[in-house]
Amino acid sequence: MANPNPIQFVQQTRAEISKITWPSRREVALTTVMVFLLAIVAATFFFFVDFLIRTGLTTVLESF
Repeated sequence: MANPNPIQFVQQTRAEISKITWPSRREVALTTVMVFLLAIVAATFFFFVDFLIRTGLTTVLESF
């Protein structure tokens, strides 16, 4: 590997950092809310699926 020039490295790093487009506060807030809502929906879904499976298994096992 070639030994990079530290000055060139800093210049290239600054050039790459300047290309980044950061999200706005509104985008971050909306994304955060969407993540929390999706987590709530997923938790609710798995709660009901677990409840149905548990109820079904309990019914089958008690019948024997």
